[in-house]
Amino acid sequence: MPKPTILICGASIAGPATAFWLVRAGFDVTIVEQAAALRHAGNGVDIRAEALAVIDRMGLGAAVRARAAQTRGLRFVDRRDRERARIGTARLERMVGSEDVEIARGDLSALLHGATRDDVSYVFGDAVAALAQDGGGVDVTFRSGRRDRFDLVIGADGLHSGIRRMVFGPEERFVRFREHYFAAAAADLAIGEPGWTTFYNEPGRSAAVYRAAPGQGQLTFTFHSAQALAYHHRDTAAQRGLLRHAFAGMGWHVPAMLDAADAAADFYFDALAQVRMPSWTCGRVVLVGDAAWCASPASGAGALLALAGAYRLAGELAVDGISPQALARYEQAQRPLVKLKQSQLFTGITVPRTRAGILARNLFLSTPLTGVLSRWKSDDATPLRTYAFASTHVKSPE
Repeated sequence: MPKPTILICGASIAGPATAFWLVRAGFDVTIVEQAAALRHAGNGVDIRAEALAVIDRMGLGAAVRARAAQTRGLRFVDRRDRERARIGTARLERMVGSEDVEIARGDLSALLHGATRDDVSYVFGDAVAALAQDGGGVDVTFRSGRRDRFDLVIGADGLHSGIRRMVFGPEERFVRFREHYFAAAAADLAIGEPGWTTFYNEPGRSAAVYRAAPGQGQLTFTFHSAQALAYHHRDTAAQRGLLRHAFAGMGWHVPAMLDAADAAADFYFDALAQVRMPSWTCGRVVLVGDAAWCASPASGAGALLALAGAYRLAGELAVDGISPQALARYEQAQRPLVKLKQSQLFTGITVPRTRAGILARNLFLSTPLTGVLSRWKSDDATPLRTYAFASTHVKSPE
């Protein structure tokens, strides 16, 4: 008998991770990605707790750790570049109860692509234009004009998911603005201490520099905004203008950082927003990753949720096939972790709203922390189930 066919929309993290396990569950998988190629840059993502368990089960643990950023911790400085507080990575790991591996989003995406490209059909430069489902499958029309039918469609296409919009409803029904904006750009500036992420704050604004090896560095900006700003999420020029306006007059090295962000080929800007949905499933269409539950970059849990959710979705489909009960169990297992991480935002530490808040943050990080940050652990979420996949073959990453 032919294998059941599954279309995944999105080739960043959640999509390829889901495909990895679906292939081993006996499905025929196609991934469509509207970008012309993989995005090889991107800000760092944290892999810890459930996500590390999934990566190790994929046989990619050594490769991920080999590409990890050697992040030593966080530093906080004043306008004159005097250090006011710091917290090391080892101390953070002890408090959150897990090893924490930071890796560039592009590096993780490349590893997942390398582990799936021989078993999955990748289609770049295309996207779903329309779909129509019935009890037996989903008829899909692509922007290229191609048409095909699949037994299941998985939307793994991010915060601004087209699949979610087509099947579940308009974005404003599910996306919740969390009163902050975030920007990131790859740039190598001789600012801060090598190996550390150095933050400078003014009330409601944060500018940070991570210095890695020569030629490698990352700039991040976060600012508070009580109202949502008007711009298109693909209009980079408008986004750079909004960033400059938000950080006008800020001291330290921020003017040079803004110049570098303007010149950076790799630039990202978006609202800190969360996706809240009563269900991630509609018939034979299901969502995974940020399309279903984005917790926002302020949670530091995007990769964690994507990898755990991908494993659970594929695992439940491996148990019961494409069925309502399998999709219901996927949601039941994943929702406690999503609820926990959506409640854990770090804006109070990274971008305090007042000068008093900045001083309190610095004092807080300069004193011994016993169990204060234990609320960021995932211990009270549903433990990862061990699924029996038909195949355990893993292609060694290059």
